[in-house]
Amino acid sequence: MSSMPMLTASELVAAYSSRELSPVEATRASLELIAERDTDYRAFTLVDPEVALDAARSSEERWLQGNPIGWLDGVPSSLKDLFLTQGWPTLRGSLCIDRDQAWQVDSPVTARMREHGLVLLGKTTTPELGWKAVTDSPLDGITRNPWNPALTPGGSSGGSAVALATGMGELSVGTDGGGSVRIPASFCGVVGFKPTGGRIPLYPASPFGALAHAGPMARSVDDVALLLDVLAAPDHRDPAALPPPPGTYREAVRRDVRGLRVAYSADLGYVDVDPEIAQIVVSVVAKLSEAGLTVEDADPGFTDPADAFEVLWSTGAAKWLDSFPPDSEDRVDPGLREVWARGRTYSASDYLDATAERATLGIHMGEFHTRYDLLITPTMPIKPFEVGHDVPPGSGYESWPQWTRFTYPFNLTQQPAITVPAGFTSDRLPVGLQIVGPRHSDDLVLAVARLVEEINPWPTDRPAGLRG
Repeated sequence: MSSMPMLTASELVAAYSSRELSPVEATRASLELIAERDTDYRAFTLVDPEVALDAARSSEERWLQGNPIGWLDGVPSSLKDLFLTQGWPTLRGSLCIDRDQAWQVDSPVTARMREHGLVLLGKTTTPELGWKAVTDSPLDGITRNPWNPALTPGGSSGGSAVALATGMGELSVGTDGGGSVRIPASFCGVVGFKPTGGRIPLYPASPFGALAHAGPMARSVDDVALLLDVLAAPDHRDPAALPPPPGTYREAVRRDVRGLRVAYSADLGYVDVDPEIAQIVVSVVAKLSEAGLTVEDADPGFTDPADAFEVLWSTGAAKWLDSFPPDSEDRVDPGLREVWARGRTYSASDYLDATAERATLGIHMGEFHTRYDLLITPTMPIKPFEVGHDVPPGSGYESWPQWTRFTYPFNLTQQPAITVPAGFTSDRLPVGLQIVGPRHSDDLVLAVARLVEEINPWPTDRPAGLRG
């Protein structure tokens, strides 16, 4: 199967149902691709063939008996190494976490994936503590973009995005505290969704507080919707988790969205955007207008909330790092060490001011969405850049939020936001389009994302080393 075109999870499950393929065959093919490719890309920090094949054999028995336990039973999948996973270490890209301890707890994400029969291949790479928008760490080294291995895949869920783009599994789950699902999904040409805050329960609670989200990632919007149905179940360990959704996302994703009122903002009023990226995104927006959406050029009208984000992000990082062993400071990522130091300088009053600004921005966007059902922007203002750097060389930027200005505002507001592939630059690098909705409109965001996929098809043969 590894020589065949990559299938989506939905296609794979259909093949299980018709007995054209089995979960064991699909899992073996994924493991073969990991063995062939991951030395070059470093998408995984841990792979466990024995556990994966045991799960696949159990799934195969269920399919043979005509009794699968979910819509994704037997689908090869992965999750970012920030989620606790029973039996596997969760090292979070760090040299400072003790591998040799009892790993006895599944996070809500891990537990739901197991309960629905997904085959866990392993855990994907992350920068240390998921702190930045590229994926390299003291523990795992550099993760590379499959469209050009000299370039970054983005981060911090870069390992998950690379695994999907290269066919090393059909589904993955990342985290997104400032764009960490959407940034690498855009840079790698896959779909990444940050749902409404609380839609996917988290445990333990993230030190990044309300900024933190978990997010499904896949090669199609249908697959993201199916995975969200799995992940959206409540969990008593997250007191901020939302109640169960009123329906299924796998059905809602197919709703008719013609007539929706959509705002298109090319730059949010303050972002410098690569002209080629801007042109690619606006061409897809024009197709949406032709497909029956009412699209207007409109900025949401807020200034860059970078200062509030910085306070919330760096204080969260400092709180987490303060729990590390005393000799940790010299072993953490140098950039993270600087964030640690900055985070310690902020007062409780600074934190409360940033929280108030976050609330004000949320209210502002709530009012904006009384006039527009959705907001569309580019996902990223720049193309992927050289690996080994936190910011594009020569850009003059000092920190990663300066080149991710389309993503982190919607962590502050906890709105659902998805990136879908929009096209390629002239040097064949993926470009993403971001769709943002009001809180609790996850179904609407997914439905319009699926429409983008229909009217602007993405190549089905992926970069097989990538082959393109």
